[in-house]
Amino acid sequence: MSVAADSHARYVVGVDYGTLSGRALVVRVSDGAEVGTAVHPYRHAVMDTVLAADGKALPPDWALQDPDDYRDVLRHAVPAAVAAAGIDPAQVVGIATDFTACTVLPTLADGTPLCELDELRTRPHAYVKLWKHHAAQSHADRINATAAQRGEPWLARYGGKISSEWQFAKGLQLLEEDPEVYHRADRWIEAADWIVWQLCGAETRNVCTAGYKGIRQDGQYPSADYLAALNPDFTGFTEKIDGPLRELGARAGSLTAQAAAWTGLPEGIAVAVGNVDAHVTAAAAQAIEPGRLVAIMGTSTCHVVNGEKLAEVPGMCGVVEGGISAGAWGYEAGQSGVGDIFGWFVDHAAPAGYDSHEVLSELAAAQPVGAHGLVALDWLNGNRSLLVNHELSGLIVGLTLATRPHEIYRALLESTAYGTRMIMEAFAEAGVPVTELVIAGGLAANTLLMQIYADVTDRPLSLIGSAQGPALGSAIHAAVAAGDYPDVATASAAMGRVERAVFLPDPERARAYDALYAEYRALHDHFGRGGDDMMLRLRAIRNAARGEQA
Repeated sequence: MSVAADSHARYVVGVDYGTLSGRALVVRVSDGAEVGTAVHPYRHAVMDTVLAADGKALPPDWALQDPDDYRDVLRHAVPAAVAAAGIDPAQVVGIATDFTACTVLPTLADGTPLCELDELRTRPHAYVKLWKHHAAQSHADRINATAAQRGEPWLARYGGKISSEWQFAKGLQLLEEDPEVYHRADRWIEAADWIVWQLCGAETRNVCTAGYKGIRQDGQYPSADYLAALNPDFTGFTEKIDGPLRELGARAGSLTAQAAAWTGLPEGIAVAVGNVDAHVTAAAAQAIEPGRLVAIMGTSTCHVVNGEKLAEVPGMCGVVEGGISAGAWGYEAGQSGVGDIFGWFVDHAAPAGYDSHEVLSELAAAQPVGAHGLVALDWLNGNRSLLVNHELSGLIVGLTLATRPHEIYRALLESTAYGTRMIMEAFAEAGVPVTELVIAGGLAANTLLMQIYADVTDRPLSLIGSAQGPALGSAIHAAVAAGDYPDVATASAAMGRVERAVFLPDPERARAYDALYAEYRALHDHFGRGGDDMMLRLRAIRNAARGEQA
């Protein structure tokens, strides 16, 4: 990926922290050319069955990480990316990062993670809780019920429900399950902000995670009275999450000597305020303008779109002023499992001979719409939007002895497209138009999946012109923080890239999918909106049985 050396060019580094690894990308400031990249896997990956420190089993629905794995990305991926670019590190003028969210951890006042204290090394609650830590659902339920009873005005900004993935639910779980660790935590901070703290030595908070994951609306967090209604000891929680707040693209500080030693970059260069992987991708896809919905499709999918006005959309993850870019209302929705669902089927359900995405996709592509006679619900990792309930589970209807693996695979692909259509229709019904669908993320490489999305949504699909959308988006923000561009929109126009209308809907297939989508909606509403709570009962039975086994 290296380019001919240009001793006068300026470069920035974008670092994208994913679920299993971190990627560094070196980008030329003048035109967004990607000149070097490197990936470093997390040594501890995701701790969802046992805690690495002592090998003890974790309860169901936990997902933890070790924060030093994030530092390792700076130590390894950043120098490797610069070396791959073949540039002089002195030409790098800024660095920016993005993270999965809500990925959050407890620290001391100086930013030291509690899990790095010897006496807390074997306490699970001292670790990073990854975005897909779903063990706080009961706490989220109380947060929502109490807010609804009290008529809290901020609840509607989040579609009527706060997710178990977010800061307050995970924080309340921490308090009630390990109060000692809770009270030791001076700060409860998004990993997106913590890694910036590591880079520049100063704590900042970004408006994106503060708004979407920290319930900050109209300049304030939920009141102490509300928190006391949840638990009297929770009253001071907002003191742990409040901090210097900066807009996206702002300079958080300068690279410290320690971080310069980790990365090999010049001490003193600009460090941008933290951001979220999905939201930062809008700049990379040149999708800052209102109406351009970006679906970042990987293990899960996050949908982000700017709007010109404030609207309250039922089931959304949230609407935040400046949450995607300054000067607009940023809307977020999401699906908790997408690529993870396809991977689960290939790894655990497909028989030998069918156990690859390539084989299943080729066979599934040859089948007409509806020929498998199946419809599935895409809830194998719960439902983020529109139902905001991570105790819901997957479902496939229509199986017979004649059903073959590629047919189930196609039904699972289609189910995620139906989920995205539900989200798009909810936006439109609330007065937030979606004029274009732009796809980013690793799943954009699956042509069958992309055509299914075009047909199910009956919209042309544009594709981001980069395989590293979040890292490129972070690099764009680094260029703004370094002063090379006046704002994110200008930098996006110069450094971002998109291929328009790569996949076009077929009218005949779109009509066929309308009929299947109607069946999906019927199942969605029956099992997700009170028709039958069977999935929740099954989850309770499972958790009880596993608890007895443990």
